[in-house]
Amino acid sequence: MNIIFMGTPDFAVPCLKVLHADGHNILAVFTQPDKPTGRRQLLTPPPVKEAALELGLCVLQPATLRDGSAEREIRVMAPDLIVVVAYGKILPEAILSIPQYGCINIHASILPKYRGASPIQSAILCGERRTGVTSMLMDRGMDTGDILLCEKTEIGETETAGELFDRLAPMGAGVLQRTVAALQAGTLRPLRQNDDQATYCKMLDKSLSPIDFSRSAKEIHHQILGLSPWPCAKTLVHGKGLKVLRSALTDIKAGVPGQVVRCDSRLIVSCGDGCCVEFLEVCPDGKKRMSAQDYLRGAKLSAGLLLGE
Repeated sequence: MNIIFMGTPDFAVPCLKVLHADGHNILAVFTQPDKPTGRRQLLTPPPVKEAALELGLCVLQPATLRDGSAEREIRVMAPDLIVVVAYGKILPEAILSIPQYGCINIHASILPKYRGASPIQSAILCGERRTGVTSMLMDRGMDTGDILLCEKTEIGETETAGELFDRLAPMGAGVLQRTVAALQAGTLRPLRQNDDQATYCKMLDKSLSPIDFSRSAKEIHHQILGLSPWPCAKTLVHGKGLKVLRSALTDIKAGVPGQVVRCDSRLIVSCGDGCCVEFLEVCPDGKKRMSAQDYLRGAKLSAGLLLGE
């Protein structure tokens, strides 16, 4: 099958590789332009570009899809199918209508829940016990197209968004592989989404990071896991920043919100509902991530200390 692939981050790489391994003719790979990253702001290619070049594929990085030039290029290529995986740009209707078999999107949620930009993190932030990957036919809405296939998985009690991301990426490749095979065989049965059950999630930013200890232990636990490894839940210890990268719920009930209950070999903090959360992995400002136990060996903490001040 003649396919154009559109994707940008690590999550999309297994999908690109499985299409290539299955022998499809990948006409071109569209990805976001290189962007400056890190403290030195070095111009860095997106992961999909690096993978595509390793496979010897044509890479295109248009700044926009709305000026007509990308549409003209795609019409000349005459793809049978366009596959979109976390591309980061909305496809105009003119492009959606080009391929014979339409455009397929791989989305990391159980649609119609968590349409939008941060489905993996949002599922954890909202305390979901399971999530998955859905393939759908694209339409002009945001993740509103008919569902093709869906695979589900349980979310671990202390699983971070980064770890879930790593599990869902190969799962997405498998869903895509089965979807394309069924499309070629003519066995797909698209299912219309129930818009009444839809939820939406926005892009993450650092405004979500500060931990509000007046919230419940479960809410804080989900915040920590859902924002790890970026932008990270964060609090203050003696006025200095402390990122919290992993946590666990405990049976301990004590203290006032934000108060350190234990800081011997375990770092346990009280929350707004009277329950406590245990910090398992942390990263002090200017240092590497470490276990809470290692952190406590050098930190000057005492029971009763209030965090966030």
